[in-house]
Amino acid sequence: METWSEITDAVIFLGVLALIATERLHLTIAAFLGAMLLIFLHVLTLDQAIGYIGYSHATLALFFGVMVMVRAFEPTNIFAYLATQMVLMARGEGKRLLLGIVAITTPICAVLPNATTVMLLAPLIPPMAAELNVNVVPLLILMVFVANSAGLLTLVGDPATFIVGDSINLSFWDYLFQMSLGGVIAIATIVVMLPLLFPHTWNKTLDDLDHLPRPQVNHPRMLVLGGFVVALVLVMFVVGDSLPVPISPAAIALLGAALCLLLTHHSGIDTVQNILRDVDWSTLVFFMSVFVLIGGLQETGVISQAAGLLGGVIGQNIALGAMLLLFVTGILSSLIPNIPLVVAMVPLVKEYLVNANLAGSELLSPDFAGQVPAEILPLFAAMMFGATLGGNGTLVGASSNIVAAGIAEQHGKPISFRLFLSYGLPLMSLQLVVISIYVGVRFL
Repeated sequence: METWSEITDAVIFLGVLALIATERLHLTIAAFLGAMLLIFLHVLTLDQAIGYIGYSHATLALFFGVMVMVRAFEPTNIFAYLATQMVLMARGEGKRLLLGIVAITTPICAVLPNATTVMLLAPLIPPMAAELNVNVVPLLILMVFVANSAGLLTLVGDPATFIVGDSINLSFWDYLFQMSLGGVIAIATIVVMLPLLFPHTWNKTLDDLDHLPRPQVNHPRMLVLGGFVVALVLVMFVVGDSLPVPISPAAIALLGAALCLLLTHHSGIDTVQNILRDVDWSTLVFFMSVFVLIGGLQETGVISQAAGLLGGVIGQNIALGAMLLLFVTGILSSLIPNIPLVVAMVPLVKEYLVNANLAGSELLSPDFAGQVPAEILPLFAAMMFGATLGGNGTLVGASSNIVAAGIAEQHGKPISFRLFLSYGLPLMSLQLVVISIYVGVRFL
């Protein structure tokens, strides 16, 4: 790291992480200021910064679309109604409620991206917590843990998993048979940890269920029509990419948002201005700023140098490489959102494999359509597991974490970096250890 740009970029990036970790600044302000410093110190031009945001336009569009859809349903009171039903089904027992959150979130995350699932389900949590008289923050954190971990069940459950799998042409069914057991193990680890991580909620019992508030559903006609829109969006999320003319999840989410705005405006239950005002713009600005910060690391070669050091340590030892990549990626993913992290690491790992004569040069081609040799698959499996589970470690580790933090803040219960770390670090550490055993037994 010799140039002024490299040193400046590394210092700014580490400074942003330090400000977020110590809570000296709100995480959006810290990331936004860091991105602006890169521009004003000429590490990146404004056009380059906007370009790096543009590369991730699909992620931003997906988040925005789902945020609008969820907000459009607020006047119907459906979230409070469903939350009460869940408390009643749990018979007022905290342990049943925690297990219920795991049971509901897991299958949905198998077919939808984890951040999307959190956006759809998180509005249920605040009214549930209020009825049980427990803190809403641990429940939201649990949902995030489950969403991130369940993303390993299928190829499409986590964007980071999809990016890695797609780079080596791993099919949906190949992933299911070769990798998905890792997701099952990650979820099982959470279930085992529930009494230790959430003892207050686990032991909570609500005896008088008869006096629970009974929220009524408002505007049933709007709810039915909106339900058709949501069902269409969910189906298209699953099949959209396989249509003769593929439709991306981002485009589907934006169409759903437009239809929900149309229904809300036409029915007169809310205004477009109110819905757009309540979109979590803070979260969207944070992600845009992070994409610029990661772009600076890519542009100045900081990430390339780090990967070169990693390659020098690994050599041609696949077993050592898989274990090292699992834990290094896991630790990095707890500090850097996993989507931009794997975008940067996939080409670097491929380059290392070619340089180490473990794969042919065709692996580096953007049009690569073959299959990777079975003996190097553990490296990509380790990258998937590390990037996904490492996101459970800190507040900034995964997109779903930031989404949940934004929802908590909107309800007056902000999730601090330290609080999330107190839950996330023990779970992430145990999950990485357990998954390392699985990777060793399954692939090495």
